[in-house]
Amino acid sequence: MNEPRDVNAGETPGPAEWLTLPDVAERLDLGISKVHQMIRDRALLAVRRDGIMRVPAELVANSTVLKHLPGVLTLLHDAGYNDQEALEWLYTEDGTLPGLPAAALGGPRATEVKRRAQSAGF
Repeated sequence: MNEPRDVNAGETPGPAEWLTLPDVAERLDLGISKVHQMIRDRALLAVRRDGIMRVPAELVANSTVLKHLPGVLTLLHDAGYNDQEALEWLYTEDGTLPGLPAAALGGPRATEVKRRAQSAGF
């Protein structure tokens, strides 16, 4: 896995809250090595922010990763998106959803987000 570049505040759209990898491990009740494996497997999205790998907090809800996140990340990766571009895609307003794709993953519009991710490469 390529090391992601550092994401500076104001440079890209993004979540209001970030979790460090140890915080994610604690929230998911997993070892830190499992969290690293989830990132490598694209089951979880992490980017470097202020020199530290971080995960958008809303992608880890109720002690689990959002159900549709791994599928969306795989679709975006298959479309040629890197982790930073996937983050930007998830946190860019979409007036037809409405709102952010990341927020829609936790609700009834998750299937529509997956459809849009699938078409992102075309």
